[in-house]
Amino acid sequence: MTALLILGILLVLLLTSTPISIALGTTVLIYLLAFSSFSFDTVNIISQRLFTGLESFSIMAVPFFVLSGQFLIDGKIAARIVRFAGNLVGWMPGGMAMAAVLACAFFATISGSSPATVMAIGSVMLPAMIKAGYPKRFSIGVITSSGSLGILIPPSIVMIIYAVATSESAGKMFIAGIVPGIMLAAIMMTLVFVQAKRKNFPIAPKPTSAEFWHSFKDAWGGIFMVVLVIGGIYGGLFTPTEAAAVAAVYAFVAAKFFYGDLGWKQIPKTLLSAANTSAMLLYIITNAILFSFLMTSEQIPQSMSQWVVEQNLQPWMFLLMVNFALLAAGQFMEPTSIVLILAPLFLPIAKTMGIDPIHLGIIMVVNMEIGMIHPPVGLNLFVASHLAKEGLTEVSIATLPWVGVMLIYLGLITYVPIISTWLPHLLYK
Repeated sequence: MTALLILGILLVLLLTSTPISIALGTTVLIYLLAFSSFSFDTVNIISQRLFTGLESFSIMAVPFFVLSGQFLIDGKIAARIVRFAGNLVGWMPGGMAMAAVLACAFFATISGSSPATVMAIGSVMLPAMIKAGYPKRFSIGVITSSGSLGILIPPSIVMIIYAVATSESAGKMFIAGIVPGIMLAAIMMTLVFVQAKRKNFPIAPKPTSAEFWHSFKDAWGGIFMVVLVIGGIYGGLFTPTEAAAVAAVYAFVAAKFFYGDLGWKQIPKTLLSAANTSAMLLYIITNAILFSFLMTSEQIPQSMSQWVVEQNLQPWMFLLMVNFALLAAGQFMEPTSIVLILAPLFLPIAKTMGIDPIHLGIIMVVNMEIGMIHPPVGLNLFVASHLAKEGLTEVSIATLPWVGVMLIYLGLITYVPIISTWLPHLLYK
């Protein structure tokens, strides 16, 4: 009953168009003031949780990855990665669309953000695909959906949030995302290839060896950042948070001094843009942690776990319920809030059923990917709508076939756990 009351308050606030960050904090205040015994200790608890919610060392990675992504965009490093991806696969049937998927996968390894991936790659590839003769709706669908790789391929901000919410290893989460991320990118590229063969999409001429190596040398500064960040983490040189800081410094040096495309006058604008995005995310995180604290203090996770045990649910049934709950939450909440609220609820139950916490984390991330590309709050849709200068309805229709593909992929990830668990188990013996 308590859980329904708390979630009911939150739902009412969301339906009145209250921003998610404010809705989370207000729900906590309303419940504590109106439905529980109020005291000055309550005020102290609220204030302490607001300040201590961001004390986690792992959360420091969020603003650093946001900043590195902004440097990559403003320093035009993303455009260089796009050109290299185009020379790599652009000469095949559907090559330009395949290059968009590949470029999104490359950029995902250095940005950690799905909307940032859509903005960086879409701003270059969407006009180019349309100009080359690809259908506009198809082009929008490819860019919007492949941009979701930004939160599955490590490093991922959503994975960091899951690690914070569940006290799991961010490094293990990053490793677990490698195989699913590569697999999803390969599936998308295969479907693009098949569609291109069926509909005779335009084919670009094959680049010469000189053109290929020139594009590689032009993009290697961005590509090396992947090696630096991922290799540094898995090689034990630094933690994921330290890797984020290294990524931000490297991205600045590459954009400003190596390529020289980031002017001194542009740097304040870049910093301000990154600060705005980071502030928004951190404010949501703070209130979501406060909301999660309320759920825990009311023993809602324990009650849910006991209920599941009493119902004698099988693990596959529980995972099906998890997917339905996450997909439903994705209709009106953004990924950070969903993970911070629901991960602490689902994890105790998953552990009692013998489900690997890392596997559960990847399931949640894939659900968040789907949430990024379906209305009404899919963040990728808004970015793509801005880039394509089309309404949200048209963009949603364009991504609908890809939502179906990702739902099938979600089923595969959910019920074949070895896809996401074998690599972390291999490396963390």
